[in-house]
Amino acid sequence: MIPTTSRLHVCLSMGLLLLPLPVWSQITPGQAEQLRTGINDRIEALTILGGDYLLGGGHFHSTGDGPSDVDIDTSKFGGSGEFGTLKQLGDLDIAWRPRLQGNMGTVDFKNHFDTPLLNGDLSETKAFGIQFGGGARFWFTDDFSLAPTIMGMYGHTTNDYTARSAFMVVNLAKATQVGLVDWRADTWTVRPALNIQYVYAWDRTLITLSSDPAYMHTKSFSSSNPNINIGGDSEAWDNKVDIDIPLGHMLLSHELRTGGYFERTELYGDVKEGLNTGHLNEIHGRLVLDYLNQLWLTQWIGLGGSYYWGSNFTGWSVGVDFMLVF
Repeated sequence: MIPTTSRLHVCLSMGLLLLPLPVWSQITPGQAEQLRTGINDRIEALTILGGDYLLGGGHFHSTGDGPSDVDIDTSKFGGSGEFGTLKQLGDLDIAWRPRLQGNMGTVDFKNHFDTPLLNGDLSETKAFGIQFGGGARFWFTDDFSLAPTIMGMYGHTTNDYTARSAFMVVNLAKATQVGLVDWRADTWTVRPALNIQYVYAWDRTLITLSSDPAYMHTKSFSSSNPNINIGGDSEAWDNKVDIDIPLGHMLLSHELRTGGYFERTELYGDVKEGLNTGHLNEIHGRLVLDYLNQLWLTQWIGLGGSYYWGSNFTGWSVGVDFMLVF
């Protein structure tokens, strides 16, 4: 049947990501322009990684061949859900309810170079992103629904370069002047998306199938260097199978629930280039306590963990897993 309560699923996670990156051998005008394109892709990718809730935080390890050792430490908090009473859409047999969603997060990207040219150098890029928006969910049957949404996102990204190699000690001032290192940039992103969802109930177990295509257009509105001018487009297509299983056992006067999901996110455009991967797989498990009708606005609270793998890396994450009910 059509649900009579709203659910906001919130995830809090912290993590690390290792990815291979290209480096330059000389700072010529042509190479500088090519590097600026890569920097722009990286700014957009890191803003999305921190500010968008489709890509979670985690501890990742690179499995690709790269000239440097790269760590990304990510912390995120966000969620989404419907609220209010169900309404009928005109004379149609379709129910709908408003939807809100948002996310914020930080990313600390550390590139430890170990090439002969840049051996010992450290490039650290930090990004903060926050997004908010909404739309509505429309139930066409008791089990099948669609939720078109649009969100706006603000991102702030900075870079600090520590030169230890002889090459960059000599060229650091020039690299800074042309906008390759030691810069900051502020961006805005618009993100239309569509959530497609089907819920199947088997006794008390719920199986949710969902698909989330999203488009992101990003532009910079302020930067410390005129050569930093971000403008690009990215797409993410997320597909997920989630299972929620009540266990029928009590702990601290609350029923234990378990479950989890398998999720695959396809990446396209600048976010694919900036993160150096075309897809990300995640398998997630959780163990929670059911607080429905026992704690205000709360359905469950517990712990969750994920294992990730993609075309260039593997990894894991842990975090607090809880769901709110309106």
